[in-house]
Amino acid sequence: MNITDSLIDYIGDLSRLELGEEEKQRAKKDLTDILNYMDKLNELDTKGMKEMSHPFENKNCFREDNVTNGDRRGEVLQNAPESKGDYFKVHKTVE
Repeated sequence: MNITDSLIDYIGDLSRLELGEEEKQRAKKDLTDILNYMDKLNELDTKGMKEMSHPFENKNCFREDNVTNGDRRGEVLQNAPESKGDYFKVHKTVE
C-alpha cells in the first residue's frame, strides 16, 4: 500500500488533528515503515505454529490471598472522635 498525502490528510481529518507539513511527512514515513514491516512479517511461514496471546506460558502469577491482620474494627473505631455502631460518625457536609 502506498501512503499518499491525501491519505495522510484523510487520517488527520478523521482524528481531528491539524498536522503541519513536517508532521505530515513524518507521519507518511512512519506509516510506510509500519506497513513495510507488516509485509516483512507476512512473509514468515507460520503454518503449524500454535496461536498465542502472550509469549510467556505463565498462567496465574497471583499470590495466595491470606488475611494477616484479621478484623480490627474495634481498634480502628477507638481512634475515631465519634462512632455509631461499627461506623465513623461524621458531621453533615451537604444540606
